[in-house]
Amino acid sequence: MTQTQSTNFGMVGLGLRREMLDELLEHVPNQVDFLEVAPENWLKLGGRFKNQFRTLTDTNNFVCHGLSLSIGSPEPLDVEFVKSLKFFFEEHNIKIFSEHLSYCSGTGHMYDLMPIPFTQDAIAHVVPRIKQVQDILEQQIAIENVSYYGAPGQQLSELEFTNTILEQADCKLLLDVNNIYVNSINHGYNAQAFLTGLPSNRIAYGHVAGHYNEADDLIVDTHGADVIDPVWELLDKAYEVHGVFPTLLERDFNIPTMNVLTKELDIIHALQAKHFDSTVSKQRA
Repeated sequence: MTQTQSTNFGMVGLGLRREMLDELLEHVPNQVDFLEVAPENWLKLGGRFKNQFRTLTDTNNFVCHGLSLSIGSPEPLDVEFVKSLKFFFEEHNIKIFSEHLSYCSGTGHMYDLMPIPFTQDAIAHVVPRIKQVQDILEQQIAIENVSYYGAPGQQLSELEFTNTILEQADCKLLLDVNNIYVNSINHGYNAQAFLTGLPSNRIAYGHVAGHYNEADDLIVDTHGADVIDPVWELLDKAYEVHGVFPTLLERDFNIPTMNVLTKELDIIHALQAKHFDSTVSKQRA
């Protein structure tokens, strides 16, 4: 999937997990137009897994969704890591790379994605780092709106913060619909208003996923359950507002059979078909 395709075609994707390899090597379901991997999980693999992965990338569209770039970290950017990503993308013909608008390192490495303070100082720190990554990779990257459970030192709204970074860094957006829903419950804002406020022309692709209800006012983004109706409704609204864009189903644990996963992929296809004609009309206007 190329950057051009990502802005013009409704495609449906699935996050590749290692336990899916054998089944997907035998047959990739017709509902799957592209696959997504975290490059950190595949960069240094050798032997059978590397060969299996190469077989899939030779015959399928892939995107990469990073976990450890730590774009908001106070520590210097890991330039050598970014260079290794560039080599990996070239080796496997991967054209789209996304990362979380968060950080996971400081004086050490954390195994959680921490929210970046919604401040002007944070924008001034993050924007040049995104530009540096894009310069090394020689391509735009997409940043993902993340779920978060606290916003220390907040000066701007999440929407203002996100849109300013997208504009100043001249990067793309990975629009995570589930994260918008999760944050709207946890922080009491209007999910549709947030969704509508995002720039359509920046969207590279989208995510949908399931989550865990810890309490009535606390949801944890787990990627370990089926997508719920309010999230499907928000995806429907996203296509209405922004037009159809490639959308991927994330499932990181409690992974069901492929037959169950493809039923959710069918829902994405149906929602895209519902809005396809209006999307084409908007593009021609």
